[in-house]
Amino acid sequence: MLQLNENYLNLQQNYLFSEVAHRTNDYIAAHPDKPVIRLGIGDVTKPLTKSTIEALHESVEHMASAETFKGYGPEQGYDFMRNAVVNYYKRHGACVDLKEVFISDGAKSDTGNITDLFGPDNIVLIPDPVYPVYMDTNTMNGRNIKFLDATKENGFTPMPYEGLEADIIYICSPNNPTGAAYTKDQLKVWVDYALSRNAIILFDAAYECFIEDDDIYPHSIYQIEGAKKCAIEFCSLSKTAGFTGTRCGYTIVPLDLIYKTSDGTEMSVNSMWTRRQTTKFNGVPYIVQYAAAATLSEQGIKECLENISYYKENARLIASCLSKKNITYFGGKNSPYIWFECPNGMESWEFFDYMLNEIQVIGTPGAGFGKNGSHFFRLTAFGNRENTLEAVNRLDSLL
Repeated sequence: MLQLNENYLNLQQNYLFSEVAHRTNDYIAAHPDKPVIRLGIGDVTKPLTKSTIEALHESVEHMASAETFKGYGPEQGYDFMRNAVVNYYKRHGACVDLKEVFISDGAKSDTGNITDLFGPDNIVLIPDPVYPVYMDTNTMNGRNIKFLDATKENGFTPMPYEGLEADIIYICSPNNPTGAAYTKDQLKVWVDYALSRNAIILFDAAYECFIEDDDIYPHSIYQIEGAKKCAIEFCSLSKTAGFTGTRCGYTIVPLDLIYKTSDGTEMSVNSMWTRRQTTKFNGVPYIVQYAAAATLSEQGIKECLENISYYKENARLIASCLSKKNITYFGGKNSPYIWFECPNGMESWEFFDYMLNEIQVIGTPGAGFGKNGSHFFRLTAFGNRENTLEAVNRLDSLL
């Protein structure tokens, strides 16, 4: 008889953001006269930039002519897009090779799909609280997951400790959900740890574009010496350029990632990922890659940074309100997320309902990211300015 993957029984019944949407929609249905402001899901509100739109129109015209029409493209991505990524890394002082760049439909997909490359008996180290995809995709595979406590006391940037055992290490910096970021010195400790254990770091850099203090916080883990021997990096244009609905990202799999099998045979992780992608993925559409390459140009990034500055001001407004109320928070700088302690010892889902019913502002309960988030709450800076200002005014009256 058919056997299903029973590991799915170990997942939470509802995906976090589905539960947020369910409670929100129920409230709206019951209170249609109450205007709700959504600062929960990290979706952008600013439109695509001028360079991106112009490139999209140009590439659509390419598809209308036999001379420039594109059918199936290379699964790893077109070279023009991969070169755009290489040059983007150069501007941040990190060196990657064209053969190490893989274009995808976003970091979320690749952080889940990368698990195809690893054996079932690895110890997977995931911080708590955490972006749910890391935990859920490994739970689906039945892997041995170990949690690393990220807390207020360690600034939500936990470090390796004596006796820690891990083979696959997830790091997101700047972090979703906490907004905390690792310094260059802290990441060097993690790189040295991974090298000492022959482990691998899966580094999610989806929010690197929000980093302001470049001398302290790296945009890429490859700015850290030794990282190309122990780390895969994932990034996306979702937050950099507003591609949440356009879908384009990139994953860097260094050629130096060589590991031995149980019988001593050497295997290249880059070759494995190439084989995986050519088997299971037909690539990102030409028109999307063409637009993404224009977005990563110097002019394109200049336009993107104008939008990011807009979101940073939103974050500053929210953080300023919390500071005035003497509420402990993280993020708000170098990050689009503000992660704050629920007032009066409230549990995060309790505070979610309190905010919804009292001031009609939607955020994300920290408990949905893990036990260490049970008394914390996340707001995003991705709303428009009018809604953000109104949400801050409502929050000010509530706290």
